[in-house]
Amino acid sequence: MTTILLATINARYIHASLGLRWLCANLGELQPEAKLLEFTLDDQAADMAEAILAQQPRILGLGVYIWNALQTQGLVNLLKQIAPDLLIVLGGPEVSHLPLRVDFSQADYLIQGEGELSFARLCRELLAGRRPGEKIITAATPELSQVQLPYQLYSDHDIAHRLIYVEASRGCPFGCEFCLSSLDKRVRSFDLAAFLAALEDLWQRGARTFKFVDRSFNISISNTLAILDFFLVKEPPFHVHFEVVPDHFPQAVQERLQRFPAGSLQLEIGIQTLQPNVAAAIGRRLQLDKIRHNLQFLAKETGAHLHLDLIIGLPGESVEKFGAGLNRLMSWCRGEIQLGILKKLSGTVLNRHDAEHGMVYSSLPPYELLQNDCIPFAHMQALKRMARYWDLVYNSGNFRSTAPLLWPDGDVFRGFSAFSCRLFDQTRATWKIALPRLAELLYHYLVTEKGADPSTVANHLARDILTVKGRVLPPAILAQVTRMPEQAHSLSRPLSRRQDRHAEPKQ
Repeated sequence: MTTILLATINARYIHASLGLRWLCANLGELQPEAKLLEFTLDDQAADMAEAILAQQPRILGLGVYIWNALQTQGLVNLLKQIAPDLLIVLGGPEVSHLPLRVDFSQADYLIQGEGELSFARLCRELLAGRRPGEKIITAATPELSQVQLPYQLYSDHDIAHRLIYVEASRGCPFGCEFCLSSLDKRVRSFDLAAFLAALEDLWQRGARTFKFVDRSFNISISNTLAILDFFLVKEPPFHVHFEVVPDHFPQAVQERLQRFPAGSLQLEIGIQTLQPNVAAAIGRRLQLDKIRHNLQFLAKETGAHLHLDLIIGLPGESVEKFGAGLNRLMSWCRGEIQLGILKKLSGTVLNRHDAEHGMVYSSLPPYELLQNDCIPFAHMQALKRMARYWDLVYNSGNFRSTAPLLWPDGDVFRGFSAFSCRLFDQTRATWKIALPRLAELLYHYLVTEKGADPSTVANHLARDILTVKGRVLPPAILAQVTRMPEQAHSLSRPLSRRQDRHAEPKQ
């Protein structure tokens, strides 16, 4: 029997929950009585309930996030029907801020805030037979020196098969109104020596993929340099992901970034908007000259993979302004650009723009914008589809050579928007478009509707597709190829569904 069961529903199996491990590591004398159990969005509520109840826990702690809120609600309701005496405690970002837009009334307790110490205290109370009177418990922000690091709770299987999430600091000094991190403007760092020792232990156990969840990794430069130096003396291959602010790369950081092997670093950079008035209205710092200079440095002088974020639907930003921002960003560097729809998260102050800009959001997670005074609903739907197709065609890297043919005049937004509309007209789908089919649609659009030379398009597609073993081009396109890539493999074997990066389930 497990006294305390800690569980959550991850977006994918590869994502190991850091939050559960923080809670378990800080249970003190109760830790031997606790167990972790992780599910994914593909799991059914009845199957999850069966696995949970098989452990016979007295207390169940569930981590609730924007991607699993509705599934967690269903799981809680089912568990309370089957095992009403099971004490269910919810925590995580989706229950930490009012208003609660998903009904979690069937749960026994909700912990709001950083719950490592509060959850342990609540468990001791409940196991002693004492039931706190308040259902919602506001956790006091702990001093990080009081919190036990959780990294020993990654199993050998986790290290071998999953992303290893680590956290060197909490908080963010900036005040972006759409972001929950802006609520905690004091950046708090874990003891650097202890953190580096934990990283070393993970490394010695075989960990080679690290994803830092720090919101502004390059704010504390002394800590940034120490962590970069930790990895620079390691033998590749390895992969490290950092979320960084775009305007703060002093010389010492630049020098170290240049020394990393190509492909070993991924830098996630929140641009969000390149319109100064829009940025100012949502409390976002925007230093365009520094951003441009740093992005160009990163693209030209380092081997880092760049993941840039732009948000569609910010208050006061028209479609034309957003498109101009995308065009400008593409002219600065060729990193992966995530086109995200604005979300209104509980706890943020975005609602102050609702009346002035006619902001209408979905009432269901992930609470995306439906329309505003600049973008009517139908146009927003088209932009959402464009964002999905942008992932399939550009961010995937599968059409890196061919995609620029969609915008020969340099107007990326207009060129890709037109293709997106045509793609939806032909497929009526944004998911499960197989790679050969997508190549065929791209070819016919460029040739028949844009008047491009068939051999030119076919040669670009061959360069994109045929350099990966097992991929094939449709025969009609292959017949137009005049320059076969030197790396091309056998063309006789069809592309299987497993090999197709785009045949993925809808999340």
